[in-house]
Amino acid sequence: MSQESFSILSYRVSVKSAMDGFKKQKMVNLVWRPISTQSSSILAEAGNDVREAAQCSKSSDVSEEVIEGGRRESASVESAGKHSVSLEVGASLIKFIRGKEGTTQMKIEEEMGVKIILPLSRNEDHIIIEGGSVDCVTKASERIVTIIDEVVQSASLDYSHFVSLPLAIHPELVEKLVNFQNSILGNDSIAGDERDNQADRSTTSVTVDLKANSETNQVNLDIKSIPIVSYPPKTKAKSSTLLDMGIEKSIFIKPSTFHLTVLMLKLWNKDRVNVACDVLKSISPSVMDALDNKPIFIRLKGLDCMRGSLAKARVLYVPVEEIGDEGRILRACQVITDAFVKAGLVLEKDAKQSLKLHATVMNARHRKRRKDNRKKMETFDAREIHKHFGNQDWGEYLIREAHLSQRFVFDQNGYYRCCASIPFPGEHRA
Repeated sequence: MSQESFSILSYRVSVKSAMDGFKKQKMVNLVWRPISTQSSSILAEAGNDVREAAQCSKSSDVSEEVIEGGRRESASVESAGKHSVSLEVGASLIKFIRGKEGTTQMKIEEEMGVKIILPLSRNEDHIIIEGGSVDCVTKASERIVTIIDEVVQSASLDYSHFVSLPLAIHPELVEKLVNFQNSILGNDSIAGDERDNQADRSTTSVTVDLKANSETNQVNLDIKSIPIVSYPPKTKAKSSTLLDMGIEKSIFIKPSTFHLTVLMLKLWNKDRVNVACDVLKSISPSVMDALDNKPIFIRLKGLDCMRGSLAKARVLYVPVEEIGDEGRILRACQVITDAFVKAGLVLEKDAKQSLKLHATVMNARHRKRRKDNRKKMETFDAREIHKHFGNQDWGEYLIREAHLSQRFVFDQNGYYRCCASIPFPGEHRA
């Protein structure tokens, strides 16, 4: 039986893509340290973006426990001449490394002479690259980093998180949104979505948690008490008219998720999510200073179309006005944005955009695909809606906190999952 011993060449490569002006920067620190493990295994516990390549040389059989990143691992050497590296790429990016029908993965494997092992679980962030030399493994990993850079910059990878100012914590506002939707849709579904409406009507209450306070406060809303606008039974012709206008339940924003968006983020792995949480928490004092340590109230009034015309609307929103017009809310939002940009968590194109606070009520992008295979409409006709609600006074509301919210995932209260939050000044009027 052949016997071998070897060392691990551990190095950290920090690739700052989509950050710091989007100039790729690599910091490589080479540190040799004795260790014993399988030559094809991966030590992923060393930290984020840590790549480790094993170099083998013949000697004696070794088996021992090793403290690696505060965790014990024990293994023994089986073969020489195999080198491997672990890359934390993020679960949402695995499909881009695989490519359509595995074509991208196979091309890299053939050109670089490596084997790429993708995770079996959607919850895993790491991939393994194995090869016969350090050089081929390194080149393959660099190719994958390039693919990730391109994907992150493109629309292929959707935004995963955003900084939000929750508005669904105000029951009276949620009530107005429910009435707004029902006054347009009526009591019955207009697009074969009766089951969704029944589910909504069976809901008796909504509870919204305030995350940033030391003691969790809850706001309860009894849906049964909300007056629903009644209409006579709709005829088939009316339903067809609404459908022809592109208006259906799925394009309305759920009242339980109503919010203001400060900043959109692509946080494609756990490390970036953790960094984003730390950034938000760390700037709480600066945000308070930007608000002059005084409560911030906003007024929601009217309806407007985001780009385009009302006849071919994609997004319909409620404009936001700061009570007192002192510019404090925009200053606070700028503090948040600057901190995330400095941390390298914001895409360059997003960092350059000026913030326009708005509360979306309808968005054609949320439209569900129809079962009858009818073509999905990209817009909707908002002219009649604007005629009736263009001057709607939605009321004045206190902004109580800021969240780092995860898209497509929701808390028990129906709002986006809160990854981190900071409080705004408490409620009182001068």
